[in-house]
Amino acid sequence: MGFLEDIQKGTIIADGAMGTLLYSNGIGNCFEELNLSDPEQVKGIHVEYLEAGAQVIQTNTYGANYEKLLRYGLEDQVKAINSAAVRLAREAVREYGEKAGPVGENKYVFGTIGGNRSIPGRDIPISEIKRNFREQLYCLLLEEVDGILLETFYDLEELSTVLAIARKESTLPIVSQLSLQEVGMVQGGLSVTEAFKRLEDMGTDVVGLNCRMGPHHMIRSLEGVPLPARAYLSAYPNASLPSYNDGRFHYSSNSEYFRKSASDLWEQGVRLFGGCCGTTPEHIKAIASAVKGKDPLKEKQISPIVTKIEVEVDGEGKPSKGNVPLHELPFQRESIIVELDPPKNLITGKFLEGAKALKDAGVDAMTMADNSLASPRVCNLSMSMLVKEKVDVPSVVHLTCRDRNLIGLQSHLMGLSALGLENILAITGDPAKVGDFPGASSVYDLSSFELIQLIKQCNEGQSFTGKSLGRKTNFTVGAAFNPNVKYLDKAVERLEKKIACGADYFLTQPVFSVKQMEEIFDQTKDLKAPIYLGVMPLTSHRNAEFLHHEVPGITLTDDIRQVMERHQGDKAQSKREGIAIAKNLIDGALNYFKGIYLVTPFMNYEMTVELTEYIREKTGTNANQQLGEKRKVSDGYNII
Repeated sequence: MGFLEDIQKGTIIADGAMGTLLYSNGIGNCFEELNLSDPEQVKGIHVEYLEAGAQVIQTNTYGANYEKLLRYGLEDQVKAINSAAVRLAREAVREYGEKAGPVGENKYVFGTIGGNRSIPGRDIPISEIKRNFREQLYCLLLEEVDGILLETFYDLEELSTVLAIARKESTLPIVSQLSLQEVGMVQGGLSVTEAFKRLEDMGTDVVGLNCRMGPHHMIRSLEGVPLPARAYLSAYPNASLPSYNDGRFHYSSNSEYFRKSASDLWEQGVRLFGGCCGTTPEHIKAIASAVKGKDPLKEKQISPIVTKIEVEVDGEGKPSKGNVPLHELPFQRESIIVELDPPKNLITGKFLEGAKALKDAGVDAMTMADNSLASPRVCNLSMSMLVKEKVDVPSVVHLTCRDRNLIGLQSHLMGLSALGLENILAITGDPAKVGDFPGASSVYDLSSFELIQLIKQCNEGQSFTGKSLGRKTNFTVGAAFNPNVKYLDKAVERLEKKIACGADYFLTQPVFSVKQMEEIFDQTKDLKAPIYLGVMPLTSHRNAEFLHHEVPGITLTDDIRQVMERHQGDKAQSKREGIAIAKNLIDGALNYFKGIYLVTPFMNYEMTVELTEYIREKTGTNANQQLGEKRKVSDGYNII
């Protein structure tokens, strides 16, 4: 009799966490490597779970793939580690059988393969996921495991991809388990019911949940899930939410709670019971005492989880008051965005003075950098609110991937929306090592592409994990474009990818050549998102040399550097020359682009005020004029 015959007749008990017990013994490096260096300890844990009542033992191979072993320099030992893991599990079953004698039940060894994507949209190519998975799968199949356990997959796309490979390569039983960030919801907003149905249709034999959640939330998530038509349900909850003390994670010991919870999970139709993080043989023994050998549930009352997303905007789908539709302005008239960096100290008077002068000059919006060049400044959210209240000019809030993890980014976006700050520039951010605190951590949980996608997901009323935000946000997303590269076509490919992710418009790095502007136009004229071309007035020869040689993404022509060099030592004349160069660049830019992005150097806002006035005078427009009917791209004037 095999595993599928056993689970068809009744409940089956699986084991609990391997890493938790190894961790409790002071081992905190690569658990999978212990299959080679400390096999007796691994085998001993398997035996403990068998003695507690487990019928299914999973191999110690959760992270034994190329991608994860690479972190420890063990990428060349994928086969050795996986093969040893299966042999150890087999030996444990044999030794347990010799000790316990006839027990009247089958014991199964399942080869475990864990997920790699834990963040929505994480840019691990599917091709790489397939390669890593196939290598590990073949190692396990060669050792003749009794089944395959796919566990801790947050990303449904990843799980679907590897399940398809496993089902094609093997007729063995397959258990497919998702991990949830929110009750009843898979990352991306799909319900657990829909996800389970998709996996069942793809051929999994058991479908369920593991990790992340303790019994309480796992039970809640399964309350809305009907009994599968063909497959069976599994549940491997965590012991509890972990605490963190003295540099180590701790889980509560709550085996009696697990016994009661196992009965509740049985009432949701679960047939395969196990444990994940924090669980021990004591937890598995408690589960076995409650549900082992119990007849399977035949009928179930469903309690669907209902989430409601409301829409709260001023008017019929229009942006909230104070938010400028910056991606639409270039379709109608020349528009100007100015960058004015928040101050590096708490003296904000000059900043607000500059903001007022720029508003009076006719800017459409001001961007506020997020600790540019990795140097701390007054937070741009605070400065944006001051500008909104005291100056009443729209702000574009830069949002970097450098300083906030996924939790912080989600919280920050919710705060921006709550305050009505709805223009965002999504950027990667300069690495911390270039700034005032080179020893600080650069987070980079997300790339700029992923950040754009997730901001747009907020516009659908969903958090990063798919949970309802209660209402839809109304963010307009700008993105960065660096045209100062050797291969412009490659940079344009990045723009196209950002547009596909949801970018509404682009701001470029400063460009210091009219010829280069023409090249940029030729390469981008077919894009559907407008570009604000960057122009930055120079303040001195030293400033010009610093920008050219030390600031990533900025290149000056030899002619401009020579002009600035002639006036070194004369601050007033250097600024006048910087203004003259910027006006010449603006003249060239307006031949190709209807959006201009002025970058203010060192709080010299009077320079960008003069340039703003120059643009308004030259084009005969002002920021407060009534906008006419949208110009169409087909009318002979390309707005890019």
